Amino acid sequence: MKKLLILTGGGDCPGLNAVIRAVVRSARRSGQWKTWGSIEAFNGIFRDPPEIKRLTRSSVSGIHVRGGTILQTTNRGNPLDYPVQQKDGSWTTRDRTAELAAKIRSMGFDAVINIGGDGSQRISQALFKEGCPIVGVPKTIDNDLSATDLTFGFSTAVQTATESFDRLVTTAASHHRVIIMEVMGRDAGWIALHTAIAGGAELCLIPEIPYRVDKVLKRISKRYRKGKGFVNIVISEGAKQEGGNVVGVKEAGDENIKLGGVANALRRQLENAGCEAQVRTTILGHVQRGGIPVAQDRVLASAMGVKAFELVQQDQFGQMVAFRNNEFVSVSLEEAVRDYKAVHPDHYLINVARNLGIAFGD
Repeated sequence: MKKLLILTGGGDCPGLNAVIRAVVRSARRSGQWKTWGSIEAFNGIFRDPPEIKRLTRSSVSGIHVRGGTILQTTNRGNPLDYPVQQKDGSWTTRDRTAELAAKIRSMGFDAVINIGGDGSQRISQALFKEGCPIVGVPKTIDNDLSATDLTFGFSTAVQTATESFDRLVTTAASHHRVIIMEVMGRDAGWIALHTAIAGGAELCLIPEIPYRVDKVLKRISKRYRKGKGFVNIVISEGAKQEGGNVVGVKEAGDENIKLGGVANALRRQLENAGCEAQVRTTILGHVQRGGIPVAQDRVLASAMGVKAFELVQQDQFGQMVAFRNNEFVSVSLEEAVRDYKAVHPDHYLINVARNLGIAFGD
């Protein structure tokens, strides 16, 4: 029997368990593979002793309807830039990919399936260059991987955000308020854009189109002059004022800025600029990542898991599963991480939004 290792890295995402289940069930049906899972991505391999668990049909039974991941996950401990604290208390990083690939080989694994987003697939590419037989599965609620038309978790995140937005519309109307809802989206505004169109927002502020406070205030004033009496705004956590920076904090040992609070920053900017309406904010945060995945994400994740195991069986390593033109295909890991899929200002959904009367603060 051959040994297969599964990992989930980066932020958690609705549909991860469906991928794990699909891989395990496919491997079992083959009659040639047994599967294990590494706890907290590659951290489970680095630990002494390694923290891995055997995955069987019974251990994955019914998990496709559950949010999160039974293998747990982390966005820390990137083997390409592994954080190391020095004697003086300061932090530095070092590349541990060669060490990681050697350890995976020493544990007798014949293949690895790494489920994760852009950062995780860069790790996959580095491991493949070190001779690790690895296949990638794209995962991100941000839908920002250019090699695939859609990533699982995105549809659930948009559904959650839209349902929340619908509730905020009624309370904004009741109190004649401006309500700003902050959604996830570090560098890409797909969640905000889809939510704004689905919910009928007055303004949609995304990372790709820096906003101007005076433009936002002008749009708010126009709504009130027309007697509407309330305004609902969707803003991505990575949105920024023209000429400004993202709102967040950098923590020791963490490679990324922890975003959050841009809605509150915009509220202060509007109040300082003389906005007469009451402004309230709602930050959705991690509710977009949690909960039961919608049917579309379960189907997409399950199909990607099956496709990933097919690539393993065919020894097509160094590849990532992709969904293109309604078909499940594979692309090289190099191609998968080559380009970032941000919202282009000329994207057709931007045009749709503008024609529906949604402003972008530009």
